[in-house]
Amino acid sequence: MIKNVMVCVTQQKTCDRLISQGYEFLNDEKGELFIIHVAHYQFKFLGNSKEGEALEYLYEKALEYGAQLTVVRSNHVLDTLVDLVEKYNITHIILGESGETMDGNNLIQQLSNRVKKQAEVIVIPS
Repeated sequence: MIKNVMVCVTQQKTCDRLISQGYEFLNDEKGELFIIHVAHYQFKFLGNSKEGEALEYLYEKALEYGAQLTVVRSNHVLDTLVDLVEKYNITHIILGESGETMDGNNLIQQLSNRVKKQAEVIVIPS
C-alpha cells in the first residue's frame, strides 16, 4: 500500500519535529512526504516577519527529508487542506496539537471529519 503523508506546519520552531515524525511515519514505504503550510491572508506569512528566512528554512527541511513543499495563501484553511488531501492522494495527515478547544470542534476535528474516508489524522502532542 502506498502511504502519502501530509505534514501541516505553522510556526518554524515546531515544524522540524512534525516533519521528522512524518518522515519516520513513512518509514521507507512507498509513497511521498508532503510539507504543507496554509497561510491566512490576514496573518504575516508563517507568523514571522522574516518571511524569506522562514520560507528558506522550510525549503531546506523539504530537501533534507526528500519532501514536496507546498505553501498556499487562503482565507479558507480547512477547505484548502481538504483540497490538497484529494489532490495528492494523502493517506495520513500529521499535525501538531491545537490550542483551540471550542467544544471539541477545532480545525483538527473538522479536518478529521472531512477526510475520514480517505486519510487518517495523526495529532502529535506539543
